[in-house]
Amino acid sequence: MNVGIYLDLRNPPAWTRDAARTYGFALEVCEEAERLGAHSVWLSEHHLFEDGYLPQPLTFAAAVAARTSRIRIGTAVVLAPLRSAVQIAEEAAIVDLVSAGRLDLGLGAGYRIPEFDLFGADIAHRYTTTDARAREVRALWVERRVTPLPVQDRMPIWMGYQGPQGARRAGMLGEGLLSASGALYEPYRAGLVESGRDPATARMAGSIQGFVTDDPERDWRVVAPHVAYQADSYRRYMVEGTGRPTPRPVDPERLRNGEPGAILGSFLHATPEDAAARIRAHTAGAPVETVFLWASIAGMPEDLVARHVETLCTRLAPILAGD
Repeated sequence: MNVGIYLDLRNPPAWTRDAARTYGFALEVCEEAERLGAHSVWLSEHHLFEDGYLPQPLTFAAAVAARTSRIRIGTAVVLAPLRSAVQIAEEAAIVDLVSAGRLDLGLGAGYRIPEFDLFGADIAHRYTTTDARAREVRALWVERRVTPLPVQDRMPIWMGYQGPQGARRAGMLGEGLLSASGALYEPYRAGLVESGRDPATARMAGSIQGFVTDDPERDWRVVAPHVAYQADSYRRYMVEGTGRPTPRPVDPERLRNGEPGAILGSFLHATPEDAAARIRAHTAGAPVETVFLWASIAGMPEDLVARHVETLCTRLAPILAGD
């Protein structure tokens, strides 16, 4: 199993720094991760966050491509309903060219009403639209209806779907499933079989919410406030525009070491050895090729980010390399 890093370039008000430095440091982190042997860097997307959450992952992916030469570059995810298939296909092809064939294109449906309003998109049909975007992007490349074309003959497309129904949808599309949950393999496999595809083509990869350190107790005092901000902000933005009340603030202690697959409901804070064991249990029985963890959690200090990336690359990755 490969290990990668995950970036969202958040710059929270409580720990704000110069925005240009935030982006510059993120590029430095990508360069260092490559030097340390990381398999991949994955970039997320959101809009209208108070902390400047990365809004255009493919734009930043091109910068990462220009600053690196070996590490794979993935999107986790591009919000497919907010863009046309042509735009996605063209931008992804350019990143693939700049990177000499290192792009993994992750597509997701999104969930935030203000983001769909910003783009004039229809949130009610976001899943069928995302399915359509995946099919259309693949067809645009195969049928050579856009230029330039990607370097990779068949660029990896990953569907950022959660839950059994989403896993089945990914299988029906014949694309990778962007989840590290072993529990989703069976519905994903079922979708592949139902659509007449060889289940041996199944591919999975996904994020693990966590921080890996040699001394969890020492670091938790610093990490916990960032975990709390990250969880609270996601929960707050999830209900924005819905009329539902803002959820109460989380207790980071309750998140700590919950089930790794519980999105927004757990946070893995452990030594490399313990983290590896938990990740193995979470991915058991599934063809998970890669797991990726946040390099920085909601604006953590640069020195802590650097140490975390080093731990992921030099301590966790070797343990999982044989899986």
